[in-house]
Amino acid sequence: MIKSFLITASLSIFLFSSQQIVLVVANDMNSSSAKLECYEGSNKVFETMSVNLGKNGLGWGAESREFQKKPDEALKYEGDKKAPAGIFSLSAIFGYAPKSNYKMPYLYAEKNLICVDDTNSNFYNQIIMAQGDEKSFEYMKRNDVQYKTGIVVDYNKKSARGRGSCIFMHIERAPKSPTVGCTSMSEKDIKKIAGWLDKKKDPILVQIPKKSSKKVLKLYPQLKNSELLK
Repeated sequence: MIKSFLITASLSIFLFSSQQIVLVVANDMNSSSAKLECYEGSNKVFETMSVNLGKNGLGWGAESREFQKKPDEALKYEGDKKAPAGIFSLSAIFGYAPKSNYKMPYLYAEKNLICVDDTNSNFYNQIIMAQGDEKSFEYMKRNDVQYKTGIVVDYNKKSARGRGSCIFMHIERAPKSPTVGCTSMSEKDIKKIAGWLDKKKDPILVQIPKKSSKKVLKLYPQLKNSELLK
C-alpha cells in the first residue's frame, strides 16, 4: 500500500525556511482565477502565469493559522468547490509516465492508484492502491490529460474530517476553466514548475487573496519584489 504524501511527507518541514515558493494571489476569496509567480530565494524564476482556482473561489484551509480570517470568509470543506487558502508544502509530483527524473518524490499514476475523499474512511485524504471497498475516491490515472503531470499539495495533513481532500496542482481542463478545488494551469506551465521543484529546497505553495499580501511579506520578506503582493 502506498501511504499518502498528503499526510506524512512534510511534517518535519519548517515552512518559513523554504527556499522555493510558488505564490498564487487571487483578487479576493470569491475569485476562480489567479496569478502565479515562482521564487527561489528572492529571485523570480519564470514569467507570471495565469491559473484557475475552485469554481467557488477560495476557502481558508485547515492549516491557515498564520492568517486572520474575517467572520464573513469561508473555510475550506469537502465538496465546496473552493481551493484552499493558506501555506502548504509541496511534497510530490505525479503523472502518467512510469518513470521520471524530477528532483521530487514521484508517484506513477497507475491504473489502481486512487485518492480517497470519503470522509468516513480511515484512508481519507490519502493516495493508496485501491482495495476494492472504497466508497468515494478519484482515480489518479484519468481518461484525460489533467493528471498527466501534477503536484501534490500537502493540504489537510492531519486528515481532519470534512475539511477537504486530494488537493493538487494540475493541467487545466480548458483555458479559464475553474476547478472543484485544485489549482490548474496550462500543461506548459505545470511542466515548468514540476521540473524546477526540488525536495531539498522545501518547496511550498502560498495561496492567498490579495488582502493577505502584507502578512505574507512579513512571513517571507524575500518576496518584497513580487508584483502580485503590491
